[in-house]
Amino acid sequence: MACYKPVTHVIFDLDGTLLDTEEVFTTLYQSIAEKYGKQLTWSQRAQAMGRPADEAVAFMIRELGLPISVQEFHHIARTEFHERIRDGLVGCQLKPGVERLVKHLRNNNVPLAIATSSKKETFELKTKNHQELLSSFHHSVIAPSEPEVERGKPAPDVFLVCARRFDEKPPPEKVLVIEDAPSGVQAAVAAGMQVVMVPDPRVDAKFCKSATLVLKSLESFQPELFGLPPFTNDQ
Repeated sequence: MACYKPVTHVIFDLDGTLLDTEEVFTTLYQSIAEKYGKQLTWSQRAQAMGRPADEAVAFMIRELGLPISVQEFHHIARTEFHERIRDGLVGCQLKPGVERLVKHLRNNNVPLAIATSSKKETFELKTKNHQELLSSFHHSVIAPSEPEVERGKPAPDVFLVCARRFDEKPPPEKVLVIEDAPSGVQAAVAAGMQVVMVPDPRVDAKFCKSATLVLKSLESFQPELFGLPPFTNDQ
């Protein structure tokens, strides 16, 4: 039987964990690849997930042999994403179980934060319809805008910086990370933190082995496993 250690603080990843955005961006990146007669496979996309934006884009350009720069790729992606947001084609909805869990932890005074590899402008677009939920978090660390985050996931920097910004400055072993991407799981483990992984069902099981706990959905998460207040019957 798995043995979990009690925690006091929780850090959430953003894309694919709090918000259902990974499929949006997968479709967007596939459309960019198709402009140049290329096809972005799921395996290639999965390897880019969770990494710093520039690194992820550079990887896809290299894998596909696209004749554009990282900056050009970002410009195309940003323009199309803005258009889809404006036209109501994408809504960046919350993932199942997120609202219930975040509100429960907030109501029980568990300090929460967000650690993301998303760029600040994109972060703001994705979260603009979720300001009430966002107010539940003590802080957000947006890695590309943070000089303290010297290395992106799978390096542990973003989670270590995020933990230090809680008022209580908890040690890594008292922090639980909730992630969806293999690189994010690696980063949390490297930081000395426990990590609950909620992967896309297409992610190869071998990339999930280092997670403390793997779930199909946050709807089935049991906070008490990690010493956090359990859900009540009316929740």
